Amino acid sequence: MPGIPLVDLAAAHAEVAEEVEAGFKRVIADTAFIGGAEVAAFEQEYAAFSGVPHCVGVANGTDALELALRAVGVGPGAEVILPTNTFIATAEAVARAGARPVLVDCDPETYLIDVEAALAAVTPATRAVVPVHLYGQLAPVERLREGLAGRDVAVVEDAAQCQGATRHGRGAGADGIAATSFYPGKNLGAYGDAGAVVTADAELARTVRTLGSHGGLTKYAHDIVGVNSRLDGLQAVVLRAKLARLAAWNEARRAAAARYDALLAGVDVTRPVTLPGNEHVWHIYCVRIPGDGTPARRDRVLARLNAAGVGAGIHYPVPVHRTPAFADLGHPVGAFPRAERIASELLSLPIYPQLTADQQEAVVAALISALH
Repeated sequence: MPGIPLVDLAAAHAEVAEEVEAGFKRVIADTAFIGGAEVAAFEQEYAAFSGVPHCVGVANGTDALELALRAVGVGPGAEVILPTNTFIATAEAVARAGARPVLVDCDPETYLIDVEAALAAVTPATRAVVPVHLYGQLAPVERLREGLAGRDVAVVEDAAQCQGATRHGRGAGADGIAATSFYPGKNLGAYGDAGAVVTADAELARTVRTLGSHGGLTKYAHDIVGVNSRLDGLQAVVLRAKLARLAAWNEARRAAAARYDALLAGVDVTRPVTLPGNEHVWHIYCVRIPGDGTPARRDRVLARLNAAGVGAGIHYPVPVHRTPAFADLGHPVGAFPRAERIASELLSLPIYPQLTADQQEAVVAALISALH
């Protein structure tokens, strides 16, 4: 069997190629490269898909989170609580908004934010908590909101990995504000960088749109200091074509995850856990490789899989507090033991809508061989 990639972007493109080509021709003919009809249509369609009234397209997912944070009032002097086991962009967005990231550990089973740790970290300087909807399932945002009731602290959801996921029937941003990424490898991926903010609040949506358009909604009107972060027409074409297929693609991911669960029964790995009440969309299917507290065994397994033609990977090998970029936060080794242990053991297996049962059987056979 040929090599099995971690993500097969070519297979996804083959399904939308004709629509994308036709859409590109429309954008070029109309010279609607920034904004325009395609962007407006995508924003409406993605808002409807997400179950929220407002969607604002921006240039990338990191910008989306920064603008969402700024929209709720995060700025210099503020503190923002987030899990340390996330992609660096979550912390970058906080820092770019002028605030200080306050890191907490994760739940040992789901790897989602430790709600009790997050609530315990709240201080008078806290302006927001950022639950990360990791790997394709929503964090328990309702528990955060209950714990924050009566406090002037916003919940800003990092929904970069969960397009189409729900918790108790509601999607990210349905009860507040969420930022997402359309990086090419996401469940809904552009052909370059793109992102969006979704919200139920019209005023927050207006603020995000203003911030992302140089601080004004009309040309040469600059009411606040903003940035240049807008979704372009060509990316909107791609996203619209893929969005029409996203529900079916997410269902295919769920089927693939269930197949992995069955194939891995009895194998010496820890399978992922779905939080009750969640509809998972399986952006990533990761297993834990038992080790000695170092990544040595996991890395050997990964190397053997890659040598066998299986495109396994790691999400994410270094928690935020152990990166040089955030060394000034002052957290020593062992500060967040669950996140550190998980980072040394997690291994991501190939998952995408077009993954076949035969390919999955080959992945698991290679994994069993690599474990011995």
